[in-house]
Amino acid sequence: MRWDTERRSDNVEDRRGMRVSRGLAGGGVGGLVLVLVALYFGLDPTVLLNQGSPVPTGRAVQTAPATSPSADDRLVDFVRVVLAETEDTWRETFRQAGRTYEEPKLVLFSGSVQSACGFAQAAMGPFYCPEDRKVYLDLAFFRELRDRFGAPGDFAQAYVIAHEIGHHVQNLLGISAKVQSLRARAGQAEGNRLSVQMELQADCLAGAWAYHADRTRQILEAGDVDEALKAASSIGDDRLQMQSRGYVVPDAFTHGTSAQRVQWFRRGIETGSLKSCNTFATARS
Repeated sequence: MRWDTERRSDNVEDRRGMRVSRGLAGGGVGGLVLVLVALYFGLDPTVLLNQGSPVPTGRAVQTAPATSPSADDRLVDFVRVVLAETEDTWRETFRQAGRTYEEPKLVLFSGSVQSACGFAQAAMGPFYCPEDRKVYLDLAFFRELRDRFGAPGDFAQAYVIAHEIGHHVQNLLGISAKVQSLRARAGQAEGNRLSVQMELQADCLAGAWAYHADRTRQILEAGDVDEALKAASSIGDDRLQMQSRGYVVPDAFTHGTSAQRVQWFRRGIETGSLKSCNTFATARS
């Protein structure tokens, strides 16, 4: 990915090295969001939910860094560039639709973090919190993406960020609120199906971002698309469940299979059309 000369975003909060303590236990959307993220990586959600309690949503105590953040300066620089690329692309896309794009913040953390959606640990991976409109990312995930999931490369990393920004786009367009309302009235199977459609749409939106960013600023290099497709495939529900459980439970899918994730990212990057990202138009993709 060509990025060294591109603009850097200022919408990055660096909380690496901060100590975080859990607040008072609470419930609500935070619990749902964090459970879904846990399922994303094939983890047992109860491990992350304070011994089976609802996710804490009280105020956390964050002190000054105990030690200086690790020397990941170039990686942070890259994150700022990718975030800026999403800002430029979605700002123009929204402008053409007669809307205003509200830029999200991206929070860098290490180990654990308190968001408006609750307390989160690095093991849960990157996530978007609709309550504060922020993306949360522990840079260690990129090493895990390379080493554990076998998906190296800077554009694989860019895909991860663009997927979370896709959730922000869904939030701004009102899609997230509608799906949350439907989930509240649905059973578990239907709720999981809606979650899969949301996640596949975010994959497609990540692809649409790449389509427009490349045509505007020629950011893609040979092999970049393959890196993103490999990353999408490596974090499909079926593959993650097989790795963590040794078997697959389709009814428990919340993000889609490897094949589905590849399909929808590919659709976005080949068409660049938001209309083509309507994963809700069909019951199954």
